[in-house]
Amino acid sequence: MARATGIRGIWHSLPLERYTSRDNYIWLVVATVCIGAFMAAVDASIVNVALPDLSTYFHASASLVSWVLIAYLLTLATLLTLFGRLADMMGRRPLYTFGFLVFIIGSAACGAAINLPMLIVSRVFQAAGAAMLQANSVAIITATVPASVRGRAIGFQGSAQAIGLSLGPAIGGGLIGLFGWRAIFYVNVPVGLIGTLMAAAILPKDKLSGHKTTFDWWGTALMTPFLVLLMMALTEGNSWGWTSPTILGMFAASGLLLVGFIFRELSFRAPLVDMRLFKIWVFSVGNFTGLLSYLAMFGVLFLMPFFFERVLTFNSAVTGLILTAVPLGMTVAAPKAGAMADRYGPRLLTTSGMALTGLASLLLAWTLSLHPSVVMMVIELVLVGVGLGVFTPPNNSSVMGSLPSSRLGVGGGILNMARSLGMAMGTALSGTIMAVVLIAHGGVEKAGGPKGPWIPSTRYSLYVLVALSLLAALLSLFRVAEKDSSKHESMPLEW
Repeated sequence: MARATGIRGIWHSLPLERYTSRDNYIWLVVATVCIGAFMAAVDASIVNVALPDLSTYFHASASLVSWVLIAYLLTLATLLTLFGRLADMMGRRPLYTFGFLVFIIGSAACGAAINLPMLIVSRVFQAAGAAMLQANSVAIITATVPASVRGRAIGFQGSAQAIGLSLGPAIGGGLIGLFGWRAIFYVNVPVGLIGTLMAAAILPKDKLSGHKTTFDWWGTALMTPFLVLLMMALTEGNSWGWTSPTILGMFAASGLLLVGFIFRELSFRAPLVDMRLFKIWVFSVGNFTGLLSYLAMFGVLFLMPFFFERVLTFNSAVTGLILTAVPLGMTVAAPKAGAMADRYGPRLLTTSGMALTGLASLLLAWTLSLHPSVVMMVIELVLVGVGLGVFTPPNNSSVMGSLPSSRLGVGGGILNMARSLGMAMGTALSGTIMAVVLIAHGGVEKAGGPKGPWIPSTRYSLYVLVALSLLAALLSLFRVAEKDSSKHESMPLEW
C-alpha cells in the first residue's frame, strides 16, 4: 500500500514545475505530442517493406502475412473513437502516457514473436497503444496552446505524422538490411521510453468537466467483428475457396453485423459513428473518397515490395528507399495544396489529385517487366504521392468545414476511421487480387517461385487501384462547397 501511495504521490506531483514554468512550455508539450505522432505514423508504413521477409521467415503466403499490417490498421480504426471518448472521462494526460507504455510492450512482443499468430496478436496490442496516442494528440495541443499559435502547433503535429509516414519505408529497409526484421519493432522501445518520460514530466494536468460521457459499447462490439470477418473473407477467399462454406459464412455474418451496426447507430443517443452526419453531402463524399485515396496508397505500398524483391531481387534497404517516393511526394505537395484550396476551393484540387494518382498508377502498371526502368518507376511512385498530397488537405478541410461546430470532434474521429479503414482495405484487396492472378498464371506466393507470374499479378492489382482512384476523382467532381455550416447547427446533436 505504501508503495502504491508513493507511486500515486509521484504521479500527482507531475508535471514537473521546471518545465511548466518555462516560457516555451507550450512548445515542449507540442514536441512531446509529436514524438507519439511520429512513432504511430512510422509503424503504419515501416512494416510494408518487411512483408516479403516475413513471408519467407514464417513460410507463409503473402495474403496471410498481410495481416501483420491489416491487424494494426483495423485496431486503429476501431479504437480511435473509443480512446477519444475515454479520454474525455479519464483525462488525456494519463491515457496518452499509458499509450506509450502499451506501445512499448507491444513493440517488444512483436520483436520477440516466435510465430506469425504471436506477431499478429502483438501488433494488435501495439496498435492499441498507437490509438491512445493518435486519439489524444491534437486534443492535447488544442487544450494547451493559445489560439494565436494553435494552427502552427497543429501543423507541427501533422508534419511529424507526414515525416513518420515518409521515413517509415526507408527506416524499415535500413534496419532489416542491417539487423533483420525484428529490429523494426525493437527500435520503438528506446524511443517509446523517452516519450513516456516526457509525457509524464511535461504534459499538463487535465481539466475534466465532470460531465458523464456515454460510450457506444454495442456499436464497437458490432463493428469490430464486422471488419475482421470481412477482411478475413477477402484475404483468405483464394486459399479456402470463394464458394467454401467458411468464406460464404464470413461474408454473410459480416453483412448481418453491418446491418445491426447501422440500426444501433441510428437508434442510440451517443453513437460510435453518427449516421446523421452522412446527410451532409460534402461530409459523405469526402469520407468515402478519403477512404479510397488511402486504399490506393496502401495498395501500392503493399504490392511494390513484393515486385521489387521477388522479381528484381532488390534487398529490403533498396526497396524501402524506393518506396519512400510515395509519402515523400505526398509530403511535398500537401502544404501547397492546402494553400491553393483556400484560393480555388476543394473541387478542382481533389478531382485533379485523384486523377493524377490514378494516371501514375496506370503508368506504373505499364512499366512493370522483368527489366523495367527503375528511374521511371520512382518518378511514377512520386506522382502517386503528389496526387494524394494534392487531394488530401482540401478534402479534409472541406469535410471538417461542412460540419456544425458542435460536431467537429465526432467528425474528425470518423475522418480518421475512414483513413485507417482505407489503409486496411487497400492491403486486403491488393493482396487478394495479387494472389488470385498469381496462382492463375502458375506462380506461388512464397519465395523461390518463378518471377514471370508476379508481373501480371501486380499489374492487374494496380488496374483495380486505378479504377478506384478514378472513381474518387469522379465523385470529387460533384463536391459542393459548404458556404455556411451554420445551417446544420439546428441538428439535434447534443448528447
